[in-house]
Amino acid sequence: MDILQRITSLREARGWSEYRLAKESSIPQSTLSNLYKRENSPTLSTLSAICAAFGITLSQFFVQPDEDDHLTDEQRNLLEKWVLLTPSQKENVLAYILGCLQK
Repeated sequence: MDILQRITSLREARGWSEYRLAKESSIPQSTLSNLYKRENSPTLSTLSAICAAFGITLSQFFVQPDEDDHLTDEQRNLLEKWVLLTPSQKENVLAYILGCLQK
């Protein structure tokens, strides 16, 4: 797996610039820029901070699309959209779902 390409894909899926990722992950933008310029893999702590900014775990970061065969297409689609939501949007979605289940 190309770690930098995966980070880029996740960032672009959210419409984030490198600057936005740096702000959201509390990582200096120079650190992110250097990773790309030198084609280095991030340290574990840097990657953890990036994953936290994306709202995913390290495990989710490393899962290849073909490795989640236990999910239906509907579930996979839902999860792909879920990780793009902000924390407040996730709270709203969960509140909506819970409201629907209580009816």
